[in-house]
Amino acid sequence: MALARLVLASGRPVDLAELRLSSTYGDLQDGYPCKPLNDLRIRDLLHTAERSRPGTPVHLVPPRREYPDQYAGGLGPVEVLPAVACLGTFHSAALDPARDPVAYRSRLTVVWFQSTPRLPSGCDAEPALRDLDWAVLARDAPAPP
Repeated sequence: MALARLVLASGRPVDLAELRLSSTYGDLQDGYPCKPLNDLRIRDLLHTAERSRPGTPVHLVPPRREYPDQYAGGLGPVEVLPAVACLGTFHSAALDPARDPVAYRSRLTVVWFQSTPRLPSGCDAEPALRDLDWAVLARDAPAPP
């Protein structure tokens, strides 16, 4: 059963099958939000996504980066990502219309950031999620039993 259904800008419905939310800076003990730290966080999320669903393509929605007027330390200017890091796996009908629609689904794992811990659904989903180019990014695979 899907957690939520989104309709992409292309009109394709996609189902959110799994979602993991985490605080972007929940484990930040020393230092401050900056580009090197943010790039490491993003890289770690992408590796987690690849390991959690082997064989499923992974896509990063480039996050919005803000630069508040704060003192810059030794790692460069303060750079802040949205508060919630998201890792979601989406499913939809097979891309290849010749495939059995019961036996095959297209799927894609997406990493994105959002300002609140809300479930992306319908028109309330981040615009970048609704703009995913599913035909290019997703891959057909046998449907889970």
